[in-house]
Amino acid sequence: MRTASLLAFLLLLPRLFAQEEVRITDPKAMEHARDVRKTKGAEEALLAAGLNELEIGVIREYGDREDRPQGIRGGDSTYAANAPYIINYTAFKLCTFQADTQQLAVVMLPAASNIHMPEDMRPLADFYVVVPDRALKQADRPKPRPEVSRGPRWKTRAQVKIIKPDELYAAYNLAADSAGLSALARTGMSRAEVDAVVFRSTERNWPEGIDSFEDRYPRIGKFTKYRAYLGARWGDKVLLIIPVEKNRRMPTAMRPYVDLYFVYNASSVKILGR
Repeated sequence: MRTASLLAFLLLLPRLFAQEEVRITDPKAMEHARDVRKTKGAEEALLAAGLNELEIGVIREYGDREDRPQGIRGGDSTYAANAPYIINYTAFKLCTFQADTQQLAVVMLPAASNIHMPEDMRPLADFYVVVPDRALKQADRPKPRPEVSRGPRWKTRAQVKIIKPDELYAAYNLAADSAGLSALARTGMSRAEVDAVVFRSTERNWPEGIDSFEDRYPRIGKFTKYRAYLGARWGDKVLLIIPVEKNRRMPTAMRPYVDLYFVYNASSVKILGR
């Protein structure tokens, strides 16, 4: 069923993002959010809003409590700790309907729009909830800004093995290294790709389990497990690309949610080939 739902979702996505963007302003609403399939009138309201049966099937399939991130399923101290950050979710209102004495809304929370959330609040897949409409506020219209690059391509680059994991430059300032920037450009990276590398090559923009020396040191031996690719080489340094796609089995605290970049001493890695 989930494979069929995924195909339907790809057709549904453009329509969903045409909906009204909202913020969830009442954390209790998310804690007590209803499952789509268990809420009388929800599917009829979606149908009335113009969605077809196949599209509604996707929403039903990913509209249960178990589809929500672990940190906001409710009913424990974890939810209480995460509640203040609920307002930071990016969400889209799909429809509203009357149930008993209150107005309810079906809301989509897309995974791709919420990678900024804390680890245990970050969706692994898009999910849907039913909450009171009063708990929603129309999102402020964002200022136009250039699209953020996903970073340079890595599939055609040489694979690299980290053999001396502690020779990592965790706070290296690539932006101030003209030789390093020139090396990135020579590999064919665009300006946007270089910017992405510079931003995500320092510890403050890494997963929370490795974003400080104190957190990273107990895990440094596991850096040899990262699947890495050679981004560039200059002097005695190399840039490694750590793709999301190849590192999904890393421990949660070390797992990238966007491609990461490490600056290493060149002697601390072994090039395995293309």
